[in-house]
Amino acid sequence: FKNTRETAMAIRNMSLEKAKSYLEDVVEKKRVIPFRRFCGGVGRSSQAAAAGATNGQGRWPKKSCQFLLGLLRNAEANAEMKDLDIDRLFISHIQVNRAVQQRRRTYRAHGRITVSYTHLTLPTKRIV
Repeated sequence: FKNTRETAMAIRNMSLEKAKSYLEDVVEKKRVIPFRRFCGGVGRSSQAAAAGATNGQGRWPKKSCQFLLGLLRNAEANAEMKDLDIDRLFISHIQVNRAVQQRRRTYRAHGRITVSYTHLTLPTKRIV
């Protein structure tokens, strides 16, 4: 949840193509996701200053980036089906919520229990 939230905040107000290339660069560790709110114990990186982090903290959350890349590709396919101009799509609203705790949980390695619910809005940008 926390990694996905920070990744989502990093791509907010980006165009669709720019966000996809940014996330692909993060997966390849060419660029970093700046951690602003959930930054306890996060190490510092020289790439974080270029990403706009004031505290110099950043990570490369591969799993969150791949999840959001799949979400963006799905939104792109939906836009193609609706005959929208893909070059004008941008991420105006993205929201990540913590999943509801359930009674029976499947315990996994490294304390991975909860999942997150993500909401994404991609309107077309008006060019004046």
